Amino acid sequence: MEYEDFKNNDYLERMVEELNRDGAGIILSTIDEVINWGRSNSLWSLTFGTSCCAIEFMSLGAARYDMARFGFEVTRNSPRQADMIMVLGTITYRMAPVLKRLYDQMAEPKYVVAVGGCTISGGPFIKSYHVVNGIDKIIPVDVFIPGCPPRPEAFFYGMMQLQRKIKAEKFLGGKNRKMKKNENLSSGDKE
Repeated sequence: MEYEDFKNNDYLERMVEELNRDGAGIILSTIDEVINWGRSNSLWSLTFGTSCCAIEFMSLGAARYDMARFGFEVTRNSPRQADMIMVLGTITYRMAPVLKRLYDQMAEPKYVVAVGGCTISGGPFIKSYHVVNGIDKIIPVDVFIPGCPPRPEAFFYGMMQLQRKIKAEKFLGGKNRKMKKNENLSSGDKE
């Protein structure tokens, strides 16, 4: 309908002026922000722990550090239920195909956190013939948490960095979305 078709627009104009002058009394947000807030505050991790970093990660679930207050409480043993894979410890070339397979089985969007010096660069085994010198050669890594092993505070800092990264993404489309606009249309559909 055209603006002129309405008979009495005065009350609408007063309402618009009042909202522009005083500000809206409601919280407005985009759907992307709401979805990303929920995704970032309920991260379910697939834990791939192989050595001492995994033991340090276990302390996060205890009462002293209590990772539940940050939204990292749920850890899964199935890649189909996990949002991120947390790789903790030394990764050998024999384990690398298993790690890659688990990563491939995870649903999109998926994230990877590399924890500890052994995972990030090979650690003290860097010149060893059987240790992968950084899992970023196998799977893409989103957050690195250095240390040997990292303190629980470093775990929290790294996980909060991942939360910040998730909150900045475009879930429903945009430059961060991997699927192009025309890919989701079937062959007979038009824009």
